[in-house]
Amino acid sequence: MSATVYVSLGSNVDREMNILLALGDMRQVFGRLILSRVYDSVAVGFDGDDFLNLVAGFETDSDVHEVVFELREIEDRLGRDRSSPRYSHRSIDLDILTYNALELDEPGIQIPRREILVNAFVLRPLQDLAPDMLHPVVKKSYRELWRAMEPDAVRTDVYDLPLA
Repeated sequence: MSATVYVSLGSNVDREMNILLALGDMRQVFGRLILSRVYDSVAVGFDGDDFLNLVAGFETDSDVHEVVFELREIEDRLGRDRSSPRYSHRSIDLDILTYNALELDEPGIQIPRREILVNAFVLRPLQDLAPDMLHPVVKKSYRELWRAMEPDAVRTDVYDLPLA
């Protein structure tokens, strides 16, 4: 069974290089990607350098656990330190936001990702790619959710990073 998957990418350590390397690895594993615009945003939850964030979408026949495994492998190759606090510097952070309309909450996997509803740097690029898709829990489109969040959202500026 084929699934449409959306993954959030973020980095604030060698951010351009790590985003490009992660996308290259994701293309090797998952094939063709569709990409949102890239956004420059402030660190949330700690004082740190700004992040680059975007969302990548792809189709896969892999189950959700296989996708999580592959994303963690990419993070590990790019130096992700899992011993650091939740809100801290990141070489790369790859999180599944949605996997079709799946709702899943188990250790290490939460789909849809809770951050969609609270972080502009996640919701804004997701609504770039899937504005009319409904959030599986709240049953509102990502466009509607972004319009509601946008007036109070923390800074998410479009960033010019050639991704081709």
